[in-house]
Amino acid sequence: MDSVYSINIERAVLSSVLFNPEELEEILGVLKPKDFYLPAHQKIYEVMMNLHGEDMPIDEEFIRKRLDNKEVDDSILIEILSANPITNTIAYVKEIKDGSVKRELATLATTIKKVAIEDEVTANDALDTIQGELYKISTDSATSELKDMHVITGDTLSYIERMKKLGNKHLIGETTGFEALDRRTTGFNEGDLIIIAARPAMGKTALVLNMALKNVESNKGVIFFSLEMPAEQLMLRMLAAKTSIPLQNLRKGDMDDNQWSHLTGAFDDLNQKKLFVDDGGSININQLRARVRKLAQNEDNNIKLVIIDYLQLMQGTGNKDRHQEVSDISRGLKMLAREMKIPIIALSQLNRGLENRPDKRPMLSDLRESGAIEQDADIIMFVYRDDVYKERDEARKEKEAKDKGEEYKSSFVNKPVEEAEVIIGKQRNGPIGTVKLDFQKELTRFIDKENDMGGGSAPIETVFENIADIEKETQIDMPDII
Repeated sequence: MDSVYSINIERAVLSSVLFNPEELEEILGVLKPKDFYLPAHQKIYEVMMNLHGEDMPIDEEFIRKRLDNKEVDDSILIEILSANPITNTIAYVKEIKDGSVKRELATLATTIKKVAIEDEVTANDALDTIQGELYKISTDSATSELKDMHVITGDTLSYIERMKKLGNKHLIGETTGFEALDRRTTGFNEGDLIIIAARPAMGKTALVLNMALKNVESNKGVIFFSLEMPAEQLMLRMLAAKTSIPLQNLRKGDMDDNQWSHLTGAFDDLNQKKLFVDDGGSININQLRARVRKLAQNEDNNIKLVIIDYLQLMQGTGNKDRHQEVSDISRGLKMLAREMKIPIIALSQLNRGLENRPDKRPMLSDLRESGAIEQDADIIMFVYRDDVYKERDEARKEKEAKDKGEEYKSSFVNKPVEEAEVIIGKQRNGPIGTVKLDFQKELTRFIDKENDMGGGSAPIETVFENIADIEKETQIDMPDII
């Protein structure tokens, strides 16, 4: 075990901070108290961190005042004070960190033996535990170097040159599947976490299926985690969108010869595509991460997009309250997107409280368990179809009139194609606003509106309304879970 720690190196680093407290700024981003092997060193480093946070002097007198003699023997502090100063502190810091990670891996090896042999748990549960512990170690050990201006300007120039080679195209990332939405977002870019939220029956699953279809048709790999709907039901919806055969006809097998021929051709085409569906109905962030990594390791899969339907159905990994679980899931998805350098789309629920507003168009504060989701997401979109509410309202009025023995003639017309709004409530690197699409109900298919050459630009008053919503949200608490 001597190879995974060095008391002399730990002592030298602590001595370096005592003699030159400014060095602590650089060390804080790498070392935590637990990275020190000797418990007394952990305590001394923790005291140094606290003094730094309180803007107090980091010297012998102040450290002694904070230390408990029962925890730290005075001789240990004297050894630190008498250690020879070092010049390359960061090299010593990396040695401490390296030893800390190795010790944690050694501990994990013991954990693996315990859960695999001694504990009475299933293999899947054992894998979840091990993957979770390894994930904690890997994220804790990840360190990044500061970039100087020379590196930053070089990287930025390279980015601009890559964009120029694209010929000023509006699509930079993976396509959203819609011209108007691509223009507004430049597509879904690598490392992005995209949240698509809506109330039930608005068509959010249909929307992401359309997005998945567009990408697989371009020979890109898509992973779809369906926690609510079996893979066969997803495929029926995708086939309706692809073939223009009504969904109900596909469900009943009610098709003429021409439609059967078209369906056969669609199956032949889709059989060559890279769409992977996990419809197990129950998954946590560790399992999801492992499955994405496994598929992405095979370059032939060309994984470019991951979709989760939907976020609130994902399981937590510990005995935490639901807000903290959702926070961990949201953060895990964002980190996975950055690690794999692909966009991840997660569908999300909305609080039902918006149903009580005259204008039922969603806003950021309507996100269920919204704090962490809103913070981690790069893009947040809401799907809204006004006709859904009009139809419900007319049905309610008709029922109320019937209950009173009165006649009521509904003015609502059930149209085969309804206007849908995709409201961009947050976009870290672009404008917010509303993009209008058409929703073909029988085909569960969203399409660009005909003759929409404006790239989905929202009326200026809509943009200002959305901005006002965001400003308002920064001054109020998020709603309780409903």
